[in-house]
Amino acid sequence: MASIVSTAMFIAPLAALVLIWAIVVPLFDVSPRVFPSVQAVAAAAMESIHDGTLIRHVGASLLRVALGTLIGVVTAVPLGIAMGVSPAVSTFLTPLFRFFSVLAGIAWIPIATLWFGYGFGAIIFVIFNAVFFVVAYNTLLGVSTIPPALRNAAASLGAGRWAMLTQVLLPGALPNIVTGVRTGLGFAWRGLIAAEMIATNVGLGYMLFVARDFYRTEVIILGMIVIGVLWLLIDRLLLVPLERSTIERWGMVRRA
Repeated sequence: MASIVSTAMFIAPLAALVLIWAIVVPLFDVSPRVFPSVQAVAAAAMESIHDGTLIRHVGASLLRVALGTLIGVVTAVPLGIAMGVSPAVSTFLTPLFRFFSVLAGIAWIPIATLWFGYGFGAIIFVIFNAVFFVVAYNTLLGVSTIPPALRNAAASLGAGRWAMLTQVLLPGALPNIVTGVRTGLGFAWRGLIAAEMIATNVGLGYMLFVARDFYRTEVIILGMIVIGVLWLLIDRLLLVPLERSTIERWGMVRRA
């Protein structure tokens, strides 16, 4: 019952926004070239689903963001752990992280297209940059919060490097890592849409860009809705439960 109420409360503001949209556009006779009606967007959705273009754009975007995020996490976590356990590595890399963190994501699009061309590689590189620095920094924070006494106790009990990594460092840093993945994936999603407007011929960002050229505002709004709904589904169904279960399993929080 509580989950149903929570879902209803989550959906209610979105439903209210659609209701306002359905009333205001015809009431003020808004031009379709300025903002489309609900019916026009629904018709565009049915058309794009029927001819398969929407599925193709959604599939391409999801594949890119999944692969780019995976590469970013796989490379960021070991580096974050290394920075957390070695003050020398942390001191050396911290200025570089601060410099590149403000450039992560969208700022890399121009040079990414020069390096990798217009296509899959450039977009993956942009997503990787959006995820890598956030996850690495959160991993560093997670390792840094592990009490030294806990590490010393594990070492005194004979824990080797592998046991220290898998039984102390990773579990201790996991709540921060998951939080970093959730934050980085949000940055990656925005970077993905921006990159697809420039560097490819398929994807949700590309769909928005082409619709603008033909004044298809109903397709633009449809694309924006799909982008928002996909992110809500990813966040609510995957990231939030993962973060909650990780904190309850490895962190200091327990389910009431």
